[in-house]
Amino acid sequence: MKKYSPRWLRECMAEATGVFYYVFPGIAAIAAFTINAESPLGVAAFGSIFQIGWAFAIGIAFAIITCAPTSGGHFNPAITICFAIWQGFPWKKVPHYIFSQVFGAFIAGLLLMGMYWPEIQTFKAESIASGKGLVYNGGPASILCTFPNPSQTNLGYLFLTEFFVDSFIGLVIWANLDPANPFVSPVSAPFAIGLAYGAMVWGFADIAISTNLARDLGTRIVAAIFFGGESFSYLHYSWIAILVNVPATIFATGYYEFLMRDSLSTIGKGHAVHEDGEEGLKRHITNTGTIETGAANALKPNGNRSDDLKHE
Repeated sequence: MKKYSPRWLRECMAEATGVFYYVFPGIAAIAAFTINAESPLGVAAFGSIFQIGWAFAIGIAFAIITCAPTSGGHFNPAITICFAIWQGFPWKKVPHYIFSQVFGAFIAGLLLMGMYWPEIQTFKAESIASGKGLVYNGGPASILCTFPNPSQTNLGYLFLTEFFVDSFIGLVIWANLDPANPFVSPVSAPFAIGLAYGAMVWGFADIAISTNLARDLGTRIVAAIFFGGESFSYLHYSWIAILVNVPATIFATGYYEFLMRDSLSTIGKGHAVHEDGEEGLKRHITNTGTIETGAANALKPNGNRSDDLKHE
């Protein structure tokens, strides 16, 4: 089948699938928590922020395990851009990856709306009847994407919250991809990255965080389709949720590259081949049993990923 599907198409499908894998369980947990907030059984019977954090964390781990061997496992436009800035990922591939990532989140949002349609429609009618509308934190649209609390009108505060949360996650990701890091094994890397995301959800989800351009923009488009354009205009917040992740992650990875990384090996190229070609890669696998650099290769102990990341 490989010879019939272009490499770029498989990479794009893997990125879209990976984002879907982590967004879908996350927003499903949010739906269960939000829709049942007024349930006679109590919201604790259906979910909590703790459960939501775990849904995203395990979803990220599954996304890396399932899709990173094909595309390099970016799953975030900011990470794709950072690979291009610091590690030689081709800029011509960046738009394809970002589109695929947003598309994966968009499909996750659409599927969630379909699967929860009766419950969301009931919740929507109750929200309108109560005079709250559809777009607010805790409302129907917030199942899909982030909105600040009504009291959070200081955009500078929201910007800094998003910036430092995303920087935290970005630094953990980059440290996990460092081939010189002795504390991360191929088995633990997906879960360590997922837990970094979960930790930020547990600590800051109650004061509005997004953490990923693709995750927010893809599902926000779905929210706009079903709940109106206010999904983008509410309290002028959407630009923070969509865009701040990029400079925050560049800051975090730059901080690691210049001030923390102690290795002559590059973290990963995201797409390329061994510097000595296929034969060089085979010799390396034979000698060491593993490829030591890169996101996807770090997750493949047998080193059978030859066309993803470049070994330096």
